[in-house]
Amino acid sequence: MTRSLAVSAVAIAAAFGATALTAPSAEAQTRLTLKSASSTSSYYAMTVQLGEMLRSASDGDILPTVEESQGSVQNVTEAGRRPGAFFFTTPPNLLLDAWAGEEPFTSGDYDGIRTLFPMPFITIHFVVRADSDIHSVADLEGSTFIAGGTGTFCAGQTAAIFDVLGLTDSIDTPEMELSGAPNALRNQQADGYATCSSHPTPQVQELASTLDIRILSFSDEERAAIIEENPAAGELTIAGGTYAGVDEDVATMGVPVGGYGTNIDDETALFLVEQFWEQREDLAEENPWWAGVAPELVTQLQAPIHPGVLAFYEEQGVDIPDSMK
Repeated sequence: MTRSLAVSAVAIAAAFGATALTAPSAEAQTRLTLKSASSTSSYYAMTVQLGEMLRSASDGDILPTVEESQGSVQNVTEAGRRPGAFFFTTPPNLLLDAWAGEEPFTSGDYDGIRTLFPMPFITIHFVVRADSDIHSVADLEGSTFIAGGTGTFCAGQTAAIFDVLGLTDSIDTPEMELSGAPNALRNQQADGYATCSSHPTPQVQELASTLDIRILSFSDEERAAIIEENPAAGELTIAGGTYAGVDEDVATMGVPVGGYGTNIDDETALFLVEQFWEQREDLAEENPWWAGVAPELVTQLQAPIHPGVLAFYEEQGVDIPDSMK
């Protein structure tokens, strides 16, 4: 994923938004808002792909508007409040928090959230300068580390990891938007930062093209401790060569992510899901993140399957648990 692709994604999304506002109304047309992450993230580029796919496959009957987001926390919050057809992405554990009414999900109606399909896993990146003395997660002790964007899922995950590993009190974690983290690293205002997105993530690719970086690996013991605390997490490897100058495999963590909907009628939901699986290989040719997504992963997404697509998954041989029907 290059910067040019990220920029083109913004342009496409803007075009979707403009079209949705100016297109003539028709009884058969469905307006659908798609929301994922910041414009520098891989999830934003994926969401733009989905919007483009829907617009083309429906011959304009579905009018997608792609909106930038600060991340999954914002997406879930808006899912509890928005009145129109709304597609969004989030790790499923945030839905558990929303249903429990935990901060920041203390207001809103989250009972209507429905599962549509799995997204590529979030990959946790702990990025530091290559010329630093930080070679492991344990070496972050005494450092200044931007723990993901303020108030985001990534910030919460990073804080949880530091807590599990006993590093919370020994690392300075200033509040900062993720967009400012690369410059803070370049200017040596911070020793490192965390970003959580499917890899390769455009922001890290761009940074690696102008600054020698290192992405920290977790030890086997660290990964086991993190998974014990958060069973939704799993081991994940970033292959050497994914980012410029990072030649060795990186042993890190991954978290499942789902594509969910609210206020989407059965017909539109089925069209979206059928088109996604029919075109998944084509999507993967443009962005390889999609290659590892499989129908059976939908069972990890916690929210009930949308009633318009339940029969579809059962016909694919997916064993849907009763809790998701």
